[in-house]
Amino acid sequence: MSSFSEEIRTKTNSIWTAIFEHPFVRGIGKGILDTDKFEFYLKQDYIYLIDFSRVFALASAKARQLADMGYFATLLNATLNMEMDLHRRTCADFGISAEELEKTKPGMTTISYTNFLVKTCYEETLQGILSVLLPCAAGYVEIAQKLKKAGLPDQKHYRDWIETYSSKDFADFADWLKIHLDQLLLSSSDEDKEHWFQLYLNSSRFEYMFFDMSWNMKFWPKEISI
Repeated sequence: MSSFSEEIRTKTNSIWTAIFEHPFVRGIGKGILDTDKFEFYLKQDYIYLIDFSRVFALASAKARQLADMGYFATLLNATLNMEMDLHRRTCADFGISAEELEKTKPGMTTISYTNFLVKTCYEETLQGILSVLLPCAAGYVEIAQKLKKAGLPDQKHYRDWIETYSSKDFADFADWLKIHLDQLLLSSSDEDKEHWFQLYLNSSRFEYMFFDMSWNMKFWPKEISI
C-alpha cells in the first residue's frame, strides 16, 4: 500500500510533469536560460526565503516533540545564516548587491505563495504545515535530480543550482518531511487527509507559478503595475 506522501505525489503528477517541462526549468538544465530571467528568479526567491524562514519558526513552535522542535530550529538557522548567505553571494556574481536584494519588491505570485504558507502555519496543525512544505522541499530535489541525471550544464551557476538541490542534505530534509507526515496521518480520517491533500495541491500549483513568473519576469499585470 502506498503511503500518504506517495499518494499525493501521484495525484499531482500532471502538475509536476508541467514543472519538469517548463522552459525555465529546462533552461537551467541545458544551461541556456537567459540570465535576466535567472536574476529575476534569484531576487524573488530571496524574498521567498525570508517567509520560508518564518514557516520553520512557526513549525518549531507548533511541534509537540522536542526533537522536531530542534530540527525545525536547525533548519531556520541554516536558512537564515547559510542558504540566504549563499544566495547573496550568487547574486553578487550577477552584479546584484545585498542592498539591491533587500529592496526587492515581491511579485504577485511571490506574495500569494508566501502568504499562503504563513497563513497555513498560523491556522493549521503540524500536519498541515508539513503538507505545504513538502512540494517545495521534495519538488526541488526531484527537479534537480532529474536535471543532474540528464547531464550537468557547463554554465557554473546553473550547475551549482542543480548540485545544491540534488545534494544529500536537501534529499534528507525531503525524506524527513515525508516520513513525519506519513507517521502523523496514520490514524487520520479520510476527510482530514483530503484537507491536507488540498494544502499540498495548492502549494504544488504555486511551485509551477513561481517558475512561470520568473520565466515571464512578471511582477503584476501591466494594467495595475505602478
